[in-house]
Amino acid sequence: MRSLVKSIGFKIFAVVMAALVFGAVLATATHKYTSPVTSVISFVFSPVQRLSAFFADKLAESEIYFKSSASMAKRVSELESQLADARGQLVEYEDAKNKLSLYEEFLELKKEHSDYKFESCSIISRDAADLFGSFVLNKGEMHGIKVNDPVIYGKYLVGLVVSVSKTQCTVRTILNPDVNVSAYDIRTGESGFVATTPELSRKGLCRLPGLDRTTAISQGGLVCTSGVGGIYPRDLIIGQVTGIENDNENISSYAVIEPSVRFSELKDVFVLTYFYGQEGTAGDGQ
Repeated sequence: MRSLVKSIGFKIFAVVMAALVFGAVLATATHKYTSPVTSVISFVFSPVQRLSAFFADKLAESEIYFKSSASMAKRVSELESQLADARGQLVEYEDAKNKLSLYEEFLELKKEHSDYKFESCSIISRDAADLFGSFVLNKGEMHGIKVNDPVIYGKYLVGLVVSVSKTQCTVRTILNPDVNVSAYDIRTGESGFVATTPELSRKGLCRLPGLDRTTAISQGGLVCTSGVGGIYPRDLIIGQVTGIENDNENISSYAVIEPSVRFSELKDVFVLTYFYGQEGTAGDGQ
C-alpha cells in the first residue's frame, strides 16, 4: 500500500483529482447553473481557447491586410496610368503651343511681306554624324521647294535647302561652316557676312568678320540678313552679338553671334519658296 502511494502513477492521479475537485468548487462558486464537469473542463481549457482566439484574430487581421495591399496596388496602377495619360496630354499641349506660336509669327511676317510664299514642313530625321545640325524635311520638289530656298522659323533664319528629292529636302543650318549669309547690325548699320568655324559651331555660335578694330558694334546688338545676293530676303533675324574679338590672322575684328534659334529643339519650320528679288526668279512671282 505504501509503495502504491509513492508511485508516479498514483501521484499523477492525485494531482488530476485535486485539479478536478478544485475546478468543481470554483465552478460551483462562480457558475451556479453550470454542471461541475462542464465548469472544470472550461476552467482547464480556457487558456487554450484564449490562445486560439488570439491566433484567429491575427489571422483575420492578416487577411484584411492582404486585401488592403491588393486594393492599394490596384489603385497605384490606376494612378500611374492616369499620370502617363496626363504626361502625354502635356506633350501634345506643348507641341500645339509651339506650333501656334510659329504660325502667329508666320502670319505677322506674311502681313509685312505679302510677296512671301511659304511651305510648312516638319523635320523627319537628323544626321547624328553631322556636327553642324543638318536635318531632313518631309517635303520636296512636288511642293515647290528648290535648292537654296531659305529655311525660317517665324522671323528667324535657320539655314537653307541644299538638296531636294520629290518628297523630301535636306537643310543646312547657319552653324555649318559652308553657309554664308549677307548681314548687317541693325543699330550701327555695319554690314558683312555671317559665317562660322568648326570651333565656334561646336559652341553653337557664328561670327560677323571683317570689322574695323574701332567698330561700333557692341554686345547686345541684333544682326539680320541684308538681302544682298538674292539668297535670303532682308531683315530675317540671325542672332544677337555676344562680344567683339580681334582676329589673330589680320588687323580686323569680328562680332561673335549667338543664333536666335535653338536648332536641336526644332520640330517644324517654313521653307521660303519665293520672295521678291529672290535669285533665279522673275521678280513678279511667276
